[in-house]
Amino acid sequence: MTEQLLDLTQHEIQALKTRFNLADAHTHQQQSPGQREIVSALPALWYEAEETRQADLEDRFKEVFFRLHGQNSVRAQTTMLSYAASISTLVAGMYLRRNDISVSLVEPCFDNLPDVLRNVGVHPVPVPEDALHDADRIYDRLAESVTTEALFLVDPNNPTGFSLLSHGRKGFEEVVRYCVDHDKLLVVDLCFAAFALADPRFGRFDLYELLDASGLRYIALEDTGKTWPLQDAKCALLTCSRDLYEDVYNIHTSVLLDVSPFVLNFLARYVEDSIEDGMASVRDVITRNRETALKTLEGSLLEHLDPAVNVSVAWFRITDDRIKATELQAHLIEYEVYVLPGTYFYWNEPERGEAYVRIALARDPQEFADSLTRLREAVDSYAA
Repeated sequence: MTEQLLDLTQHEIQALKTRFNLADAHTHQQQSPGQREIVSALPALWYEAEETRQADLEDRFKEVFFRLHGQNSVRAQTTMLSYAASISTLVAGMYLRRNDISVSLVEPCFDNLPDVLRNVGVHPVPVPEDALHDADRIYDRLAESVTTEALFLVDPNNPTGFSLLSHGRKGFEEVVRYCVDHDKLLVVDLCFAAFALADPRFGRFDLYELLDASGLRYIALEDTGKTWPLQDAKCALLTCSRDLYEDVYNIHTSVLLDVSPFVLNFLARYVEDSIEDGMASVRDVITRNRETALKTLEGSLLEHLDPAVNVSVAWFRITDDRIKATELQAHLIEYEVYVLPGTYFYWNEPERGEAYVRIALARDPQEFADSLTRLREAVDSYAA
């Protein structure tokens, strides 16, 4: 069955039918006490949304979202909302295609990014993530490896958890300096940025202040979908530099009218709850589950690769180079355990991903512990 699947999303759909689903990074953990109060108030939030102007709900959502993230200088009038990050990515891809802009995309990354681009006629060229690993060499490495008119980064990256924030401000500053000097459009997917915000080692600085002050042409994509347990009700945000706004807006309105006012209303409550608890509800479950994964898999053939940011996925290297991720995954499915092979993340050179698997962490801790026990049993049986 897995050999017939074309992308990671198709794998994730199959995983939803599996007892021990460690595939998709969607939020499947239970509600925190504060979030349960919001759920209890859903009828009132429904009627409140009915009585409130759409524009007011949009403005309120943008305000609390960017306040949580510390993006205080963002020009919210150039921010467009959609009901999924893939829709925002589609709009960005359509802008690139309409203007015949070639793009370099980081590798590895989640494969729906190159797929969306290809589906609108944009054919990305890979730029290796390790070009960003040494802050003192970012500028030169990008100058060596980027031959296109746009640069598309994911920060923090999925699946590796790498972030330019590991260099403080300097990482983003060097990327921006390169893009300005070489007249590149910067597209940056920030859909996992909440995990940097929740990670006490990092947080976020005001990136939009840096972007706008530089005069850079940019498109930034943010999201709620991987942050809170919302039964896949979500909102994505596309913010662009002022010079791009008219063209991007005209594409955006050809795709959709708005996001559900009810969804915006209760999403804003979840954001406010995270402002109040300092992102504890997001941070605690991911931290606990990563610790469970490390403890349970210690000494197995899966070696945990420490992420820069404590994101909601864990990236493991297969220590036996004779074992391929696709073969191991097929074996795990026999044990009703579903993980993702690294091949799809290496969207330009899938063979490089045969050494890795990805495990999702956003699960109820007890269910996750049970899944990891089963995973360890299955992994050990394969290695025997």
